[in-house]
Formats: sequence, structure tokens, C-alpha cells
Amino acid sequence: MSESKMKQRVVRHSRSRGAGSPDVWGIYEPDTGSIQYVCADPSTRQAALIDVVWNFDPQHYRFSTESVDQVLDLVKRERLRVAWVLDTHPHADHMMASALLRERTGAPNAIGARVEDIARIWAGIYNLPDAFNPRRDFDRRFSAGETLALGDLGMRVMLSPGHTLGSITLVCGDAAFTHDTLMQPDVGTSRADFPGGNATELWESIQSILTLPCDTRLFVGHDYGAEERDEPMWEATVAEHRAGNVHVRDGTDRDEWIALREARDRTLPLPDRILAAMQINLRGGRLPPAETDGRHFLKLPVNRF
Repeated sequence: MSESKMKQRVVRHSRSRGAGSPDVWGIYEPDTGSIQYVCADPSTRQAALIDVVWNFDPQHYRFSTESVDQVLDLVKRERLRVAWVLDTHPHADHMMASALLRERTGAPNAIGARVEDIARIWAGIYNLPDAFNPRRDFDRRFSAGETLALGDLGMRVMLSPGHTLGSITLVCGDAAFTHDTLMQPDVGTSRADFPGGNATELWESIQSILTLPCDTRLFVGHDYGAEERDEPMWEATVAEHRAGNVHVRDGTDRDEWIALREARDRTLPLPDRILAAMQINLRGGRLPPAETDGRHFLKLPVNRF
């Protein structure tokens, strides 16, 4: 497989299908295989920024804003107005740009309400009992069933645990942002082995997502490529997943899938950014407070994983 397009910052526009349907732009971030989204109401031009990346060099522990700048350039070019900065969960493989985008746009930032449970788990792992306060670092923490306004559109929150215990799916008209539950149909599904993750819960979350109308556009959180294609992909309909997802197409046996997922997860290494990322993402994308020399430091658990 050629990796040329997998190393590029690919942008695609999934156009509104009419009344009640949002415009969606996907922006591929090649270093982590992450897909960032801009979801906008075509009528009012109000937009939500979803799962935007704060770039990080794990060799030198340096941060940069190429992805943030790219997303905000798109917002400006399309004459959008940012109404929300949203993350579907505290990411393990990249640093969220939530705090930076909140500062640059003035829009409130939000995440799922069960981020507080995730914060307690990781506070124990790091032995930092007072480090994380999601009520301080996120303006809103959405529970299952809540709806937020996006211009003339509504965006409904589904709780989708499994990858993390507090992951959410965001449903806006005929678009659903499914984060790290599904991968593209030719890849399958996402891992469920991080602290608080659970393969059985992930199965149930995926089944709930696949009960959405068949023409719903599902936008996944990551793509790492596949043997038979040389470019990143991130959009497929519910019908396409039900017919052809290599892990969870219609007729898949629940127990067999759980066994497959758990066996596969046991072979996967930790993402190279996770131990840095969780300390930052559970602060809403903020660094720990500076120490007496004015610099920021991260704490890493030794022999924990």
C-alpha cells in the first residue's frame, strides 16, 4: 500500500443533503491518524468543532498548532461562526485542542459528563488526586439524551462507552460523529482495552449506533489505512457498515466479536502519546501548572502498564 496520501493533511467536504442536514468537513491529521470535524448549519453558518488536535512531537515534547490553524482557516474561508468546541472523549493518542480553541474562538467547550469518572481512574494511575477537575476545565459536560443547539439544527448526545467509559456520539440530523467505536467498514472497530474500557460495552454502543437510520452518515475518529486503499477515509453510512463492516456487519455473533476484540486488544501496544495525553486532556487540553522555573512538567508512571 502506498502511504503517500496517508501522510498528507487531507480535507473533504460532505455536503448537506437538504433541510435538517449539516455540512461536514473532515480534516485528516496524519501523525495520529485522527479525523477532526467541522459540523455546520448551512442556514445560519453556526459550526461545532469536534475532536481537533493540538499537535505534539513525542520525541522532543514540543507542541505546535498546525491542525488548529488549519481548522480555523477553514472556518474563516467558509464564513462560519464557531458555536461549540466539542470532544467525544479524553483522547489517548493525541492532545485535544479544546482549551486553545475556546481561547481563540470564545465558544464554550464541552465533553461527556462521565469524564469525571475517567478523571478519577487516571488520577489514581498518576497518583495525582487533585490534578483533574473537569467542572473547571469544560464549560459543559453532556449527559446521554441532552441536545445542544447548532443554529437551526439540534445535536443529540448518545452515551457510547466501551473505548472509554465516558465516550459520547454526537448526532446532528443525518450525521453522527462516532469517535473511537467504529473504524471504516474495511477495517472494523476500535480498541476497548484502555483503563475503563470494556469490549462488551463497546459492542452495545456500536449496536445502538447501527440502529440509526440507514442513510445516516457515520464519521469515525481514526483511519490508519487498509491494504486495498492508499488514502484516508472516514465516512460511511449505517447501511454500508451493516452490510460490509468486517467486524460488525449484520449477522455477526456478539460473543464471537467480544472474544475477537479482546484477543486483538491484547496484542496492541499503548499509543506512544497516551501517558502524556491523558494528563493534558483531562485538564481540557491544558498543560499542568508551571513550576517555579516557569516550565511545565508531566508525571509518568513507571512499570504501570
